[in-house]
Amino acid sequence: MTRALMSVSDKAGIVDLANILAASGVEIVSTGGTYRTLRDAGIAVQEVSDVTGFPEMMDGRVKTLHPKIHGGLLAQRDNAEHMRVAQEHGIGMIDYVVVNLYPFAQTIAKPGATVEEAIENIDIGGPAMLRSAAKNYRHVIVLTDPADYGWIAQRAAAGIPVTEEERFRLAAKVFRHSAAYDARIAEYLTRLTGEQFADSLTLTFSKAQALRYGENPHQKAAFYRSSQVTPQPSLVGARQLQGKELSYNNIQDADAALALLLEFTEPAAVAVKHMNPCGVGVAKTVNEAFARAYAADPISIFGGIVACNREIDEEMAGRLTELFLEIVMAPSFSDGALAALAKKKNVRVLALGDFAQSGNSGASGALAIKSVSGGLLAQDQDRHIVAEDELQVVTQGSPSKEELADLLFAWKVVKHVKSNAIVLAKDGQTVGIGAGQMNRVGAARIAAEQAGERAVGCVLASDAFFPLPDTVEVAALAGVKAIIQPGGSIKDEQSIAAANENGIAMVFTGIRHFRH
Repeated sequence: MTRALMSVSDKAGIVDLANILAASGVEIVSTGGTYRTLRDAGIAVQEVSDVTGFPEMMDGRVKTLHPKIHGGLLAQRDNAEHMRVAQEHGIGMIDYVVVNLYPFAQTIAKPGATVEEAIENIDIGGPAMLRSAAKNYRHVIVLTDPADYGWIAQRAAAGIPVTEEERFRLAAKVFRHSAAYDARIAEYLTRLTGEQFADSLTLTFSKAQALRYGENPHQKAAFYRSSQVTPQPSLVGARQLQGKELSYNNIQDADAALALLLEFTEPAAVAVKHMNPCGVGVAKTVNEAFARAYAADPISIFGGIVACNREIDEEMAGRLTELFLEIVMAPSFSDGALAALAKKKNVRVLALGDFAQSGNSGASGALAIKSVSGGLLAQDQDRHIVAEDELQVVTQGSPSKEELADLLFAWKVVKHVKSNAIVLAKDGQTVGIGAGQMNRVGAARIAAEQAGERAVGCVLASDAFFPLPDTVEVAALAGVKAIIQPGGSIKDEQSIAAANENGIAMVFTGIRHFRH
């Protein structure tokens, strides 16, 4: 007799699968809620306790951990000694295992979930059955993904065998599933211990999207979703409302745009190109903020991304359609905006959902992970936002109220520009950005050249301290009136003196924002 053991938390598709297997002559054995579901559907089903000779006990904690279950899963049919022992002890073979696990991830995602609830949703018997069956894949067909029920049922109904290669793929899927399940548990429990950087790092991701190619066409790629709950908007949680599929580079650029956007609580718009902001604006309305972001650099925005932290209306969408853009992102879009953007059918439109207006980028508790050859680097997210009362005025002159507002604005932007980074800003708008240079004075010259006459009366933000006074000298020639920088160089006094000589107010933050 061919036998299937079914024990699932997610009941989707299980009745249909059991019906087809039963009609094909497969005996069904099940447990608890799955048994009741199949019995109530009129399917002939036997309880596990009838097979083991022991009742379920300890609130269902012990039911399948028994030799008559695991012997039937692990016995190699082509091993005479295995089969002799099985016959001697009355162990029947199990040919199908259909198991998915207690909903641990869903449990801990619920508001107010307790540790006790989480612990009770750590599955023990399920992973043990899956691992036993997957280890013996040549003799046992093991299913943990409801997406596989259909084709397995078709094979059973038609009497077509499942090949060894297909069984192997199903087994590999099982071990990925159980590894991800254990990783979620390990991450949750480790977080509760307060060990931020434990001696081993368990991460698990599920594929959100296959990509046509990677950073370049000759590279293969895929987009994966983290198992961690992200309270703020994220790309994996965004809804794509129109346009072509996101590419690898699109996703990187969009993530950079979103990270910067989350710095602001006031209406803001950012334009990003190659993971660097090319224009940023804040204002009383998001439409005005976009006008400032666009005017900041109307050349570099070509082929870039526009992201806003307020709903995009029809008027703004009409202006966006006049540009060549890869992506438009916002919490939501009005019906008129969607109709206008539909005229540009290739533009990817992403609805990000409601923003947690914390002005603090990155999910709380999440680590920033970066791959390196042979390993990973892990660090806290850079979520620091400098407050006005944290600034130290180090020059003879102090910034005006308006300059102070621009300094804080520019400081938020420079945090998201590749090092060495310089940002020039005025009236809630970037006017020049120097990104990713090998020396800081070079970045300042690029920003000043981009700003041109708009640099007169603007402020300058630097992501790290000035090792020499030359950056202040470039700023003075451009017409900069105030500077914000971390301070901390052994030659700070030289930069302070240069600022005083040129009538520039300068403040120190005491913190840097390298972004490599």
